[in-house]
Amino acid sequence: MTDDLSTKLNVEVPHSARVWNYWLGGKDNFAADRAVGDQVKAVFPEIVDAARQTRAFLGRAVTYLAAERGVRQFLDVGTGLPTVANTHEVAQHLAPDARIVYVDNDPLVLSHARALLTSTPEGVTTYIDEDLKDATAVIDEAKRTLDLTRPVALMMLGVMGHVQDPAEARAIVRALVAELPSGSFLAMSDGTATSERVIESHRQYNESGAVPYHLREVADFTAFFDGLELVEPGVVPIPEWRPATDDKIVVDGYAAVARKP
Repeated sequence: MTDDLSTKLNVEVPHSARVWNYWLGGKDNFAADRAVGDQVKAVFPEIVDAARQTRAFLGRAVTYLAAERGVRQFLDVGTGLPTVANTHEVAQHLAPDARIVYVDNDPLVLSHARALLTSTPEGVTTYIDEDLKDATAVIDEAKRTLDLTRPVALMMLGVMGHVQDPAEARAIVRALVAELPSGSFLAMSDGTATSERVIESHRQYNESGAVPYHLREVADFTAFFDGLELVEPGVVPIPEWRPATDDKIVVDGYAAVARKP
């Protein structure tokens, strides 16, 4: 770890990427992350299901986009820490020539960039250290790897809650989508304020010292897809987006995939 990275990495303050990693059963987290993770689980044990269902949605969405829609380029914004079945692994398993750009600005993610940078010989996988709020910088860097004359799948899973104001959040997503060509896709999922327990769990999380994460109303989440063509089944609870099984799992979170006309 470089001195510069060491100065950025504060292990005493919990961070959402590392707490998420803990809920998924990963090892790239610290005591502060595990403490707040356990605190949230005590109030809302289903948070672990939500994390795992979000990961499962990623796999289903990437599979759909690569196998059924022929997408070969993916821009994964707010990727978090690598675990299993990452975007590039799913996409390149189906299409070895797929090109993937990961975007995050957490120092621990940066320290694990080499793990993300594995790729098939035919494809490309890269990581850029940028803030999702700076759409221009994200797109300028992504252009080094992606051909923006061809469709791109913009993946934004469990990340927009870091932006509190719904209007600002919509503006960020729209700015990114605006830079992509017709035929591109937006795949999103996020936590929603659909139960009192999930609301209370996030209140405690936001008081922990971590960067706050704000739940959306379902209507606010749906608004991210204004002007886009929703793929069936539309905006639905995360486990209900093209489920692989008939198991009935309930989580406080919604997901959707939509095409840019």
